[in-house]
Amino acid sequence: MKFYSTKNKNHLVSLKEAVLKGLPPDNGLYMPQQIPCLSQKFFDQLGSLSLQEMALEVANAFFGDDLDPVDLRWIVEDAINFDAPLKQIHDNVFSLELFHGTTMAFKDFGARFMSRLMSKLISKQDKTVHILVATSGDTGSAVAQGFYDVEGIHVTILYPSGKVSTIQEQQIATLDKNISTLEVDGTFDDCQQLVKTAFLDRDLNKKVLLSSANSINVARFIPQSFYYFYALAQAQKITDKPLVFSVPSGNFGNLTAGLFAKKMGLPIDHFVAAVNANDTFPKYLTNGKFKPEPSVKTISNAMDVGNPSNLGRIFDLFDYDVEAIKKEISSYSFSDDKTREIIKDIHDSTGYLLDPHGAVGYLGLQKYLGSQRENLAGIVFETAHPAKFKDVVDQVIGGNIAIPKRLQAFMGREKTSKRISRKYEDFRAYLLS
Repeated sequence: MKFYSTKNKNHLVSLKEAVLKGLPPDNGLYMPQQIPCLSQKFFDQLGSLSLQEMALEVANAFFGDDLDPVDLRWIVEDAINFDAPLKQIHDNVFSLELFHGTTMAFKDFGARFMSRLMSKLISKQDKTVHILVATSGDTGSAVAQGFYDVEGIHVTILYPSGKVSTIQEQQIATLDKNISTLEVDGTFDDCQQLVKTAFLDRDLNKKVLLSSANSINVARFIPQSFYYFYALAQAQKITDKPLVFSVPSGNFGNLTAGLFAKKMGLPIDHFVAAVNANDTFPKYLTNGKFKPEPSVKTISNAMDVGNPSNLGRIFDLFDYDVEAIKKEISSYSFSDDKTREIIKDIHDSTGYLLDPHGAVGYLGLQKYLGSQRENLAGIVFETAHPAKFKDVVDQVIGGNIAIPKRLQAFMGREKTSKRISRKYEDFRAYLLS
């Protein structure tokens, strides 16, 4: 399959170039030339398939023409080796738990798939690939773990100083070997801008082979569509009501993956893009004009994005028609106070514990369902284990939640990150050094 730039549909590249370069030279985003429709036979069998079997079917539709079937099966089975169970919160509201992977966040799906795909794509070249990653929280740890000790790849992770949780920082900033971390004096948007500027620096790219593992890379966000199929298959065994997916949204890769799943034939009734105080997308749906804003720090920090990258893909999917987008997606913004309140309310009333991001997703679903007359069911994406935000969650519920062993393993390690300014000149000098 070929991939085009959202800024130039005549700019077509192979899967290898789209994955290894990450961004087109025109600063657009790569998109598959077509989004394939899956067979009715596949959907008829959905309820009897495993997550890995569904993932292989979807992956084959996008990557099957470019990879040996044996390699693709290995990529899927080695990357997606954990579950994503659907839990009922109450009535017709469910939580899809996406935190059962290595780093206990949904980013494990895309990062692990991408690392294995990339290792196959570069297996016959002798030049090191330098991956640049901006993170507001969980992307960095998932990418670091996914690519750790992968031959031929060096990863540099940028994260905003003082704006990620303690556990997230320990997962990001304590690794060695082929993983380097930069603690940037700025916001996530500053980190993201440094990465984008590096990709557009032609002189730098002549000297260093750069790639990205953010959701701007097609190999990162497409695998996130896998669990939409798995969620719906689980839900259909419990309810026959039309399904709404509420997605905690920051850089909008997760939501974009859902739109792809629907275009592939998955019967999704509607999407909710639930955001925190970083509300550029709800404003866009209201007035039809997208205006990036500086990101605001919140307790749902992985969503602290004022200029979401993947909106370019959503605009492309809908040909920049805001009315068409509004038919598929509703979006609401919620404060930290509302987020804390719903974490406590749901925990007290049902015993289910949401993390701050899932809590924003719950609030978005609650608001949308409350505005509809139709009898619907909703799925909230619980994107990270609540213990990753222990300080916030403990205070809200008045408890002391246990830290899983997989997270405990990162605590107490010595930080290896280097602190730098948000000036591109400093970042460029670091890369050349």
